[in-house]
Amino acid sequence: MRNPSAAAHFKDPVLLISAVALKYTLTSKTLRSPTVPRRDVEQKMVGSPSENKSPKSPRPPEDGLEPDAEDAEAAAHQAENTIEAGEEPDDGYESDSASRASTSLSSSVRDYAFENGRRYHKFREGHYQFPNDEPEQAREDMKHAMVVNLCGGTLHYSPIKNPQRILDMGTGTGIWAIDMGDEYPGAEILGIDLSPIQPSWVPPNVKFMVDDFESPWLHGDNYFDYVHGRHLSVAVKNMPKVLTEAYRSMKPGGWIELQDLLHRAHCDDGTMSDDYLVQKWLGFVAAGLAALGPDLLAAEKNAQYLRDAGFVNVEERIFKIPIGLWPKNKKLKMVGLYGRMMIYDGLEGNSLGPFTRGLGWTPEQVQVFLVDVRKALLDNSVHAYLPFHCIYGQKPPSID
Repeated sequence: MRNPSAAAHFKDPVLLISAVALKYTLTSKTLRSPTVPRRDVEQKMVGSPSENKSPKSPRPPEDGLEPDAEDAEAAAHQAENTIEAGEEPDDGYESDSASRASTSLSSSVRDYAFENGRRYHKFREGHYQFPNDEPEQAREDMKHAMVVNLCGGTLHYSPIKNPQRILDMGTGTGIWAIDMGDEYPGAEILGIDLSPIQPSWVPPNVKFMVDDFESPWLHGDNYFDYVHGRHLSVAVKNMPKVLTEAYRSMKPGGWIELQDLLHRAHCDDGTMSDDYLVQKWLGFVAAGLAALGPDLLAAEKNAQYLRDAGFVNVEERIFKIPIGLWPKNKKLKMVGLYGRMMIYDGLEGNSLGPFTRGLGWTPEQVQVFLVDVRKALLDNSVHAYLPFHCIYGQKPPSID
């Protein structure tokens, strides 16, 4: 429902955007059965049920941003072609509050490292350059909401049927794995991550494990029906090695899917100048990560990586995630809201590691630079977007 007076409560456009985005952040609505994973430290299973509840993907919004069927169909077409820009966005949206809790563990893997006022993982310390604290967890859940809305509620594009074992690499907060557990109640879903930040109250078919998927996998050959990874370019240092392990561990005929942003801003109508500060920021993050190992532009290489690893029937779909509220289409306007908040809320957390560790900046230099980047993000006259690549392939079926 619209609230014409809402804008009066938010003089600062950043607070207004945050309030609108907050309405669509993911909150737990139903109590689930607790998982009871093994506590074997060598296997690094995440255990210990707590009062945490699993997050859920958002329902369609109930205010003026809700797209109708015609709008949704147009959005699907534009997201893979050219997005039509609209007028300056209306800012009279009401806001709700939301919260999410993080899990606690009795194992040593729960220990954290702290740097520049942010919390990082302790297991394989320094392997992942971004925080795992509560603000970052909320942002990760918002990214999931963004992708779900962009893809029309689709969790995957691989044509999987009746999967029995599913692996989610770099599961983060576990929200994708939890949604898959709901969609495929007959499948076993395993999410692995360096950080034990997943909830414990989850569907009974969902488990989490603290592990590094760039290390040799613990599972035997021909084990998984489906392997999934989203937003891995910010972390992975050797994707061909990961795909070799995935190929070995997948059943013949199984599918693998990589969904990732290409962290380079694009524009189709000439409104983005060469000195666009968001583009400059993305370039610095990419350079800082490259010095530390990860390739922030891997999204455009993943299809070939899959083919080189032996996968067949490789398909790729590329969508456009607007940065801001500039699209005319209501659905894409909402996706753009997510897109802008994904960057805005993550500016500090996504900059400190790459800039200080990779480029040698001081934290103070980083903060000064980000002031103008934040201003650039709020400029709806720039019709910029980030490509989102969904790539999937199949391990060749066995020949009897």
